[in-house]
Amino acid sequence: MTVKSVKTGVSTSLAVGNANAAKPDAPTIGTATVSAQTATVPFTAATKGAAVTTFTATSTPSSITGTGSSPITVSGLAGSTSYTFTVKATNANGDSVASSASNSITTDAAPLTVEYLVVAGGGSGGGADGGGGGAGGYRTNYGGTALTLTLSTNYTATVGAGGAGGVVNGASGIDSVFSTITSTGGGKANQGGTAPGNGGSGGGGYDNSQQGLGNTPSTSPSQGNNGGFGCAQTTPAGGFGGGGGASAVGANASQSVAGDGGAGSANSITGSSVTYAGGGGGAKDARFQGVLGVGGAGGGGNSAIGVGGNGTANLGGGGGGSGYDTQNYAGGNGGSGVVILRYPTASGTITIGAGLTGSTATDGSHKVTTLTAGTGNVSWA
Repeated sequence: MTVKSVKTGVSTSLAVGNANAAKPDAPTIGTATVSAQTATVPFTAATKGAAVTTFTATSTPSSITGTGSSPITVSGLAGSTSYTFTVKATNANGDSVASSASNSITTDAAPLTVEYLVVAGGGSGGGADGGGGGAGGYRTNYGGTALTLTLSTNYTATVGAGGAGGVVNGASGIDSVFSTITSTGGGKANQGGTAPGNGGSGGGGYDNSQQGLGNTPSTSPSQGNNGGFGCAQTTPAGGFGGGGGASAVGANASQSVAGDGGAGSANSITGSSVTYAGGGGGAKDARFQGVLGVGGAGGGGNSAIGVGGNGTANLGGGGGGSGYDTQNYAGGNGGSGVVILRYPTASGTITIGAGLTGSTATDGSHKVTTLTAGTGNVSWA
């Protein structure tokens, strides 16, 4: 405003404070509450001071924030951690001083979330005139929606063994299990005209009317694929079908070429990419100069004149078939399966129960437990 001096008659302009040019006054904090890992922070806005555009609540520790009107929600807090909160007001001229600190709240324990890879034991290759064994079933949620489990609760785990190869008929692999997830053992390959087995992936066939079926029982997404067909029965017979793999069917055979095992699937749940559950290679009749089948990527065994190659342990590959000769040769054994569990370090510490063989490693903010044999319970606390 402007005033005039009575003595001099000279007008003088005086600056007068404008409330609208000031920062806002601090809010008054209320009583904070908590649900799981989310806090609710009430406050009362000051009745004096300039107009406010934003209210912000800030946690101690970690400076996690939330904005809005009272009460403000602050989410994303760590589990089993104590916090206090302050609130400040903001307008075009800047921030108020922070309110006094709230009462202390303590969040609930973080939920137990688990990613898994469950691979069953592979089926064995067939004996004389045998196809390749099917890979063990392959199931994973790695990179997808994790299982939410409960602390201090037992969860069943089983690592399926591979099927044992025989001089006549093979044996299917054993199922692997974690909690509600079951991967089915790989289908066996059999001698001669005996039909191959169904399973996580199917065993390879003897002729063009036979193939073991994969994804049995049905799961979504599929846990495996069909085995390949053998060649038509001729004299001499030719090749026999490859076992199915996690990501590809077993190859069909011809009279001159045995079927290769289907490829497995790559997974990085351990922190490194590993391929699991390849099908076993099909054999050929030794009386015919043909090409032996090759095991699929992911642990499938190669076929042989003699004992078929074994599937790789803890990869769930199918065993290789054994070609016909003057002796009864055994098909290769299926590879054993594996159960791998990945979970946030903050979720708790795992206990591997009696009957299971396994180990735990740390991968950044997560731990990875690999179970390699047996059956029993696991729990977290």
